[in-house]
Amino acid sequence: MKNLIFLLALLYSLSIQAKGPNEDVMKVVESLFEGMRKGDSTMVRNVFSEQARLMTVIVKDGQPLLRTGSVDGFVKAVGTPHDKSWNEPIWDFEVKIDGKLAQVWTKYAFYLGDDFSHCGVDAFQLFNGEDGWKIFQLTDTRQFENCELPPNE
Repeated sequence: MKNLIFLLALLYSLSIQAKGPNEDVMKVVESLFEGMRKGDSTMVRNVFSEQARLMTVIVKDGQPLLRTGSVDGFVKAVGTPHDKSWNEPIWDFEVKIDGKLAQVWTKYAFYLGDDFSHCGVDAFQLFNGEDGWKIFQLTDTRQFENCELPPNE
C-alpha cells in the first residue's frame, strides 16, 4: 500500500512539473505548426514578436550558407491557398528557460500533404513579455537526404 501511495504521489508531482513554463512555451511552438497545417496566417502571425527573424542554415554546392527569411513573407505564404497542407511534425524536443527567455531545439520533418519534402532541426528563441511567450528568432536546418523521420512514421 505504501508503494502504491508513493507511486501515485510521484506521478502527481511529475504531472504538475509537466505543466507550467515548458508547457506554455510548447503551446506557442505547437500553435505555429497548427497554423501552418490549417493555412491560418493569423494564427501563425500571432506566435511571432514584431522583431522576429527567420534564418535557415543550408549547404549548397558543398558550401554552408545562412539565409535570412521574412516573417511577413512566411505568414503571407502560409495564408495563400495551396493544394497540399504544410505539415511539420516535431519530436525529440528540448526546452530551456531562464526567466523571460526560452529556447526550444527540436527535430522536424516537413511534408507537403503526404509527400515528404525535407528534414532538419528547428531552433526557437522566445521572449515572455506583456503578450506572453512570442518567438523572436527561428532558425532551421534543411536536409533533403539521409533524413530522420518522426518515430510514428
